[in-house]
Amino acid sequence: MKTQFEDIEKSAFGDLERIQDAAELEQFRIRYLGKKGLLGTLMKKVGTLPPEERPGAGKQANLVRRRLTERYREVHAHILTGADKQKARLDLTLPGRAPISGHLHPLTRVMDEVCLIFNRMGFKVVKGPNVELDYYNFEALNFPKDHPARDMQDTFYISENTVLRTHTSPLQVRVMESQKPPVCVIAPGKVYRRDSDISHTPMFTQLEGLLVDKGVSFGDLKGTLTHFLRQFFGKGTALRFRPSFFPFTEPSAEVDIQCVICGGEGCRTCSHTGWLEILGCGMVDPEVYGFVDYDPEIYSGFAFGMGFERITMLKYGIDDIQLFFRNDMRFLRQF
Repeated sequence: MKTQFEDIEKSAFGDLERIQDAAELEQFRIRYLGKKGLLGTLMKKVGTLPPEERPGAGKQANLVRRRLTERYREVHAHILTGADKQKARLDLTLPGRAPISGHLHPLTRVMDEVCLIFNRMGFKVVKGPNVELDYYNFEALNFPKDHPARDMQDTFYISENTVLRTHTSPLQVRVMESQKPPVCVIAPGKVYRRDSDISHTPMFTQLEGLLVDKGVSFGDLKGTLTHFLRQFFGKGTALRFRPSFFPFTEPSAEVDIQCVICGGEGCRTCSHTGWLEILGCGMVDPEVYGFVDYDPEIYSGFAFGMGFERITMLKYGIDDIQLFFRNDMRFLRQF
């Protein structure tokens, strides 16, 4: 019987070396390791041996089974690995699949476009802190303590004299403090106010513009903004200037454009007036020059400000400002 076990082992190992796929391996298992296989059948005969021969035969039978089982598992693992590699092999005949790429948020796209238009006119981009001193956010812009003009902008205070900036206008003072005229800058960035409805959010983005030099007039302001709005909304865009009030400009104006939804005929978006308010502007108030040691008898300038959400909504026909901040991919994929 010892010779029979050796013959089975030798034959089995030889067959394992020639196996190429899982089907052949399964046939091997049935032939040698199955309940009715060669090894199992021979092991059943161990019980018919004389008592003194059984221990040795049983030991040899278990040893052969263990060796064959270990080798079987090695071949099985090798075949499975090869099958996985085969599945993972690159098929160069298949059509390519382009990776999904991201794109800029609509607000970022508009911000870049607006900054580029003003860059071409010679304006330099500047940035400042979101947490601002009351002095720069209000006082140096001619908002004295307890002035009624503060009411519409009083917002999130960090401390008595520190506030989340309510506009990017503090950059006017910071820039003029740091350099002498000429000054020609724009300041994009986040601002914060206590507003929240379909057309307002507690945080939004704004652009401030400032130009100060000798001989700057309201005509320069009108020409600059007219060029910008027609570059941004189209050459045929009609606009108008209406008198208004801002503490840090005098005279001041609101700028309206012809409604881009109805073409000026009147609709719900423009409250049936045919016009849409787009930004505020004016000549820098001489009082502001007093905070930065500019001589108002020599220098003059203009400032303007607009909200990016507002002009983005008008450019793309968006009716809810909160869509910009919901991270809804159905909305964002449209841009």
